[in-house]
Amino acid sequence: MDEEFYAVIKLVSGEEILSVVLVDDSTDDTLLVLQNPIMIKMMNSSTGIYLKVKPWMELVEDDIYFIKLDKVLTMTETTNEKLIELYKNYIEDDDTGGTNTYSASPTSSPTSIDVYKRSGEVNVSEQKGYITSVEDARETLEKIFKISKES
Repeated sequence: MDEEFYAVIKLVSGEEILSVVLVDDSTDDTLLVLQNPIMIKMMNSSTGIYLKVKPWMELVEDDIYFIKLDKVLTMTETTNEKLIELYKNYIEDDDTGGTNTYSASPTSSPTSIDVYKRSGEVNVSEQKGYITSVEDARETLEKIFKISKES
């Protein structure tokens, strides 16, 4: 057996899976050993592109699966840190009973993924809604309303 790696796998059924993969070629039939596989589907909306993430097998408690190579259309190792972070956060939430509501935030390109943290939290930035502090906003609003009352 070789080393583990993160891979995106396209099955002949059309499913796309992200998983930690180990190739077992110790038998006549080469097997892929998948640990905690999740399904990923790209979704388009009016606000951008999203990644929909859900467990590959929803009704079972196992976290290790074996797939014969004849069921795999293609497979590629991924080193995309944000995709790996999405995977790790999703698996961590699944283990701790988290909300499991993960998706990538709207992006202009599927190669640039902004990852939600556990429980759907995101880092606040000017691009994601942070404009000012509460105190600055309060002062600005007070000035606006004082002007309108005087006129």
